[in-house]
Amino acid sequence: MTNMNIPVVGPADGNKSPAEIEQQKQRIVALMKAQNAALIAHYYTDPVIQALAEETGGCVSDSLEMARFGKQCDAQTLIVAGVRFMGETAKILSQEKRVLMPELEATCSLDIGCPIEEFSAFCDQHPDRTVVVYANTSAAVKARADWVVTSSIALEVVEHLDSLGEKILWAPDKHLGSYVQKQSGADVLCWDGACIVHEEFKAQGIRDLKAVYPDAAVLVHPESPAAVVEIADFVGSTTQIINAAKTSSAQRIIVATDQGIFYKLQQMVPDKELIIAPTAGSGATCRSCANCPWMAMNSLDALEQVLLKGNNEIFVDLDLGERAMLPLNRMLDFAASLRN
Repeated sequence: MTNMNIPVVGPADGNKSPAEIEQQKQRIVALMKAQNAALIAHYYTDPVIQALAEETGGCVSDSLEMARFGKQCDAQTLIVAGVRFMGETAKILSQEKRVLMPELEATCSLDIGCPIEEFSAFCDQHPDRTVVVYANTSAAVKARADWVVTSSIALEVVEHLDSLGEKILWAPDKHLGSYVQKQSGADVLCWDGACIVHEEFKAQGIRDLKAVYPDAAVLVHPESPAAVVEIADFVGSTTQIINAAKTSSAQRIIVATDQGIFYKLQQMVPDKELIIAPTAGSGATCRSCANCPWMAMNSLDALEQVLLKGNNEIFVDLDLGERAMLPLNRMLDFAASLRN
């Protein structure tokens, strides 16, 4: 994996009193109304950001629904609280809209670990394969692909391509690619990339938890290592994990994904006990450090400043955006066909 500078970020708005947070939210809401802006937040952002998106009629979701919402909503300004590729995706699908991000430096280890020059060369070495890339990639990588997928639709897309006899070149997450390959039986060649959060979940730690709580259901994101996926009761995207928690008969849920998802999970299953899966071994000071440091950059302060200054705007070259739009629209159209 490409070397990367991982930010050290504390709680986004942890030093403010509830009254100060509420006052700041009111200022942000006024700025949003004046600028006809919608807030689109990922499940992994700070709960205060997710709550504000809900309260203002915005969107709190996974990256697939974020892409849909940004394209379909009437707002002329989209504020994407997440990481860089999400802002780029919103701009590609809505070139006529202004797209802002609270923090432009908020990126993703999967995106960083798949630079376009190296990835393009990898594709050129395997011209007989259909190129399928995860949404957690740059606009340039998307433009090189035949399909873009999110974790919520990856398996269905690969199964569809396999039914057509196509061989797959998959990037960048090797764990999700391996999971999709095993589930579909397709011929999948994987790029060597991983999420710095999900890769740290420990199978032995989950087994130890299960020994204490044998009645607990284990819900796992497929970006996790194979040993973790193998002991899961359910494997799926963030939205699918939330739905599985709702439908599970278990009253205790062990969750292997970013802790930001607990905000929505606590809304959906307030009567169930939620336990974050461990990322650390015996003796570690942090039993579970499952928080994306780049997602944590999305704070109320950053959000207010971007609305005041109008900076941190996302731009995507028109030609590049048009090429990236083809595999993105292919995904959205395919997802729509599954719903019909």
